[in-house]
Amino acid sequence: MELQALPSRIGQVRRIVSAQLRYWHLDPLIDRAALGVTELLTNVHRHAQPDKTCVVEIEVRLDQLTVSVRDHDPRLPVVGDIDEVSPTATCGRGLAMVAAVSENWGVRPDGESGKVVWFTLSAPTPTPVPATAGAAGRPPRRAAAAGAGEKPAHRFVAEVENPVDERRAQHAPARSAVAG
Repeated sequence: MELQALPSRIGQVRRIVSAQLRYWHLDPLIDRAALGVTELLTNVHRHAQPDKTCVVEIEVRLDQLTVSVRDHDPRLPVVGDIDEVSPTATCGRGLAMVAAVSENWGVRPDGESGKVVWFTLSAPTPTPVPATAGAAGRPPRRAAAAGAGEKPAHRFVAEVENPVDERRAQHAPARSAVAG
């Protein structure tokens, strides 16, 4: 989803990410993913130049969730030593927190003007559903098979209403696309 990294938008994105993870039955990842995306968007809000426009993307492969935030600022973040941040400081811990809650994280340049900051979380292995567990007498749904050696992937894309219309945007339905 593309948005302006403003405080009101950050909460909205956190709720959208949480809802999508519930939809994917990845409830155990919600708290860490929501915290991580909040920290990355807060960094865009505080530091990105020339604007606060960014794109949030979440993708799950069979065993891994990846959350990424792309902005237009080519400057790569500098991670400070967490031990040097005052315990009463209200900022300066964002990427250290992302590192603490994720299995892996990183940053890469994105073209000539921008970067992508990302983190990954291990996705729980889905529990197989017995063939007789169809609801209301219907046969169980089957997932589309991936190609040889490929892991099925699900990607979430949401459109957020125009940031100017704050009331409509808070109630805008998310649209998702699942790619296999």
